[in-house]
Amino acid sequence: MKQLTASIVLSALKASAVSFEAGVAEPATSLGDRAVPAELRGWLARLRLLEGVPFSYLVADSALLPPESIRFFYVDRAWTDSLVQGALSVGTVNSGDRTQLERLYPAIRDDIDVEEREVRLPGGEAGQKGPAGTVTGLLLRSAAVSGWPGMHVRAYRRDVVGDEEVVPESHPDRIKVLRLERLAPAVLLALFDGVPQLVHLEEPRQGIQFGVRLTQIEGTTQYQAQVPARNRDTSTTVEPEQLMRVFFRPGAPGVLDLGRTAKEFRQTAATHIGTAIDSAEFALQMLRFPFRQVFGELEDVPMDSVFRPSIGLRLVDLEKRFKTQG
Repeated sequence: MKQLTASIVLSALKASAVSFEAGVAEPATSLGDRAVPAELRGWLARLRLLEGVPFSYLVADSALLPPESIRFFYVDRAWTDSLVQGALSVGTVNSGDRTQLERLYPAIRDDIDVEEREVRLPGGEAGQKGPAGTVTGLLLRSAAVSGWPGMHVRAYRRDVVGDEEVVPESHPDRIKVLRLERLAPAVLLALFDGVPQLVHLEEPRQGIQFGVRLTQIEGTTQYQAQVPARNRDTSTTVEPEQLMRVFFRPGAPGVLDLGRTAKEFRQTAATHIGTAIDSAEFALQMLRFPFRQVFGELEDVPMDSVFRPSIGLRLVDLEKRFKTQG
């Protein structure tokens, strides 16, 4: 274990040295008098958030994180505290240095508890105080990560969000994101300051989005594009939902046939478009809200059952396995 920790520390130190030489190291925030200098305090806080730790120590085998998968986990505070202690031990020379350093560990840990919440502080949000709590996180490997680099990740202690609502990070039921980073083009890492009941992954909301629903035609390999009908007068989706077909130009995949599509809109009475359709009405029908994927339970359940990985076996399967091995 000691050799393993030393290997991780050396790898993290090397990665951190490269980032400092490149001039991309984050400036440490000033939090007043502390036991640890500001620059070192900031680096140790990022180290405890697994920055610079080789990915092979987070995911030992690629089969543990296959394509289009997500993994939720707890962060072992004892492991990360040992990582910090290993990094600090690099500066010790003899047993006297190590004894003196051990007496400072509680004060150092308190400093880093505050600093790690300052590493990623959204503008206008107040920093959280008090001892560091349980850290949870997720690893996502998906084409959605590379397709939407600005993907939003939000965690909540309970379900307080409507279909389209987004509450600020200062909300008491929203959990602070300690780290959010793409480790690879298709791999996303997020760390949360607490144990969430719900986690939302959502497409970026930077601009208006247009799109269609693709539905495979039964018995074929072809797809049909549709959009939900919207009422021109109220800008809301028609209830009960009606789907209108979107046409594409023959021999030009992805290019809309505006004439035939507009005709489909006009022939759908619930849209209240009438006999003509202008560009604003066409845009209203093609509007799509950002896609949101929700993980977790929408009712009050023990989060250990959601975040603790487990493998279930039916009793019959278990008996067969013991019989074949016995």
